[in-house]
Amino acid sequence: MFAASTNWGLGEVLWAMLYFTCFFIWIWLAISVFIDIFRSPDMGGVHKAIWVVAIFIVPLFGVLAYLIVRGGKMNQHAIEAAKAQDAAMQNYIRNAAGTTPADELHRLADLKDRGVIDQAEFDKLKSKVVS
Repeated sequence: MFAASTNWGLGEVLWAMLYFTCFFIWIWLAISVFIDIFRSPDMGGVHKAIWVVAIFIVPLFGVLAYLIVRGGKMNQHAIEAAKAQDAAMQNYIRNAAGTTPADELHRLADLKDRGVIDQAEFDKLKSKVVS
């Protein structure tokens, strides 16, 4: 038991930890790239297949090339997905609470009539409810 533990020095342990950390970071990046490839509406099927094949043939170079070529698009796709998820959540909350846009407009009109909000705030909130 002790003989096996004395074969590894501190430097070897640190290098092993660094290696596994980099390996798991690469796995995370590869998964993120594959997710982005398949949710990209601006790429056709052939274009997606080329990227997938490139990543399978030369994994490290393929992932790095994708990050260099389409890294900005990845951010845009993530933002669009987050906005779509937020809109779906807001819609679900409205439906679960039983409020409709008409109910919201009545509530806003009541707040304006009582003087809680002014006309500018009413118009801003009304445009949010309508959209």
